[in-house]
Amino acid sequence: MNIQIFGTKKCFDTKKAERYFKERNIKYQFIDLSMKGLSKGELQSVSAAVGLNNLINTKSKEYKTLNIENIRNISVKEEILLKNPKLYRTPIVRNGKQATVGYEPDIWKEWQ
Repeated sequence: MNIQIFGTKKCFDTKKAERYFKERNIKYQFIDLSMKGLSKGELQSVSAAVGLNNLINTKSKEYKTLNIENIRNISVKEEILLKNPKLYRTPIVRNGKQATVGYEPDIWKEWQ
């Protein structure tokens, strides 16, 4: 298993995800979205697993400011997400081609 957790230090669900993997002695890599966003390849891999719209935090300030709800073009949405990592719902947990958004221990259990 090659687990990556994309999130922020302040996100409660990200902390819970980290604790989930720590308690099971499963190694993971934490990527702080406030420092570094997803690469284009990572974004495409994760969106293929969960759907692009599921990655977007509709409650964030950036969502309203950038008026994303009215954008229909997928590649434009991808570009906006790549430039604005605060738009992601967190945590994004990735295991190869599999991924989840949010705290999903039932799905992570199946990965073991």
